[in-house]
Amino acid sequence: MEILQNYLPFWPQLSKEQQNNLAAAVSEISFPSGTILNGGSKNCSGLFVVREGQLRAYTLSEEGREITLYRLFERDMCLFSAACIMNSLRVDVIISTEQNSNLFHIPPEIYKTLMSQSAAVANYTNEIMASRFSDVMWLLDQVLTKKIDSRLAAFLWEESQLAQQDTIKVTHEQIANHLGSAREVITRMLRYFQNENLVKVNRGSITITDRENLAKLAEASLR
Repeated sequence: MEILQNYLPFWPQLSKEQQNNLAAAVSEISFPSGTILNGGSKNCSGLFVVREGQLRAYTLSEEGREITLYRLFERDMCLFSAACIMNSLRVDVIISTEQNSNLFHIPPEIYKTLMSQSAAVANYTNEIMASRFSDVMWLLDQVLTKKIDSRLAAFLWEESQLAQQDTIKVTHEQIANHLGSAREVITRMLRYFQNENLVKVNRGSITITDRENLAKLAEASLR
């Protein structure tokens, strides 16, 4: 599977035997949007590398409220779907597809063996872990210190950047799930944004009408 070398930065540092073993174990799987790939720390589905599509990592509160921890895009590797390969890692992170996605799947035992054999694989894994925990710490700071209007403005701004257009197809419930808020709070805030002529709210979509002022409001919550 020669294409793997384009998605795994450590590929050139593997021995020929390791490359062959990894290529033989990897499968390519397609999932529709909304598929749960991993349900928490008790699951060990294996590692996923995004070839096409988009994944979402989120967690649930005791009340069942969702909050997005981070997202994964093309060429990103999902480690938390194989938390079992990290002896000290016990996290309840749910991984789902946000779009129709085409993924490479690596069995956890294969990757764990590579980590023990290859410094390049171990270093790459540690870099990903550090990046993900940085994402979570950034989110914690947002929740604790930033106002919901700024966080909502940042979410809308970032979504429009991803969509490459001013109209975002998203519901109030989906926004609430991303931000760890209540749908009623999001609805009230969007109504305020609309009254300020920052956005136009439609059923199932939101259109940004004043990018400049929305960006100013979002500034404190943009990465």
